[in-house]
Amino acid sequence: MSDTRPVRRPAQAPVPTDTTVGVRHRTAVPAAVPSDDTRLAVEIRRLVDAGAMDEAREQFGGLVSAHQRRALRIAYHYLRDAAEADEAVQDAFVKVFTHIGSYREAWPFEVWFTRILINGCLDRRKARARRDRWFVPADPEASYDTVRETVGGTADPDPEAQLLARERRGNIAAAIDRLDGRQRTVFMLCHYGDCSPRDVSAMTGINESTVRVHLFRAVRKLRGFLGGTS
Repeated sequence: MSDTRPVRRPAQAPVPTDTTVGVRHRTAVPAAVPSDDTRLAVEIRRLVDAGAMDEAREQFGGLVSAHQRRALRIAYHYLRDAAEADEAVQDAFVKVFTHIGSYREAWPFEVWFTRILINGCLDRRKARARRDRWFVPADPEASYDTVRETVGGTADPDPEAQLLARERRGNIAAAIDRLDGRQRTVFMLCHYGDCSPRDVSAMTGINESTVRVHLFRAVRKLRGFLGGTS
């Protein structure tokens, strides 16, 4: 399944999309009370504008610490490769710091950062699709334990449990890939990105009520694909 490159605009992070998502950009509703990371991002922008780069980098470390684990989960479920997911997260943080001057607090920082991360993951998927025509791709399940350890978990020492868990993850991943574009994007952001329907709406431009409908239908389809009740 191919992914289309989002339209990129210099002042705002682009809208993540794939072949069937078909999302449209719309103006986000400003948050009533800025979150701590949003306020920190604004402060970092001020420091960069003032030329205090060392202090800005030091403050940026707080944003990295707050979002790194969640970002790695999102990237892994897009890329299914631990090393590539880690690179995608690092690239996203570099891009965020480089373009912090264009950040506007009308967008919650988490939403802005996630949009940049997902776009980077989609670019990598396109590049990998071209590369995989010539090379055998790495086993995505073999790298899953690396992700678990990176985000604070540990691999199950029982070989039988590992085998069953790997089979279950493979079945779930295959079922998610069978969802249509919008449902897959909404499900992944909600369940792997810890995003609320409102956050997903801001990231994709899909109406919040429609996001909830897509999430409901995605869960129902997944239950059917995995042998549960629909």
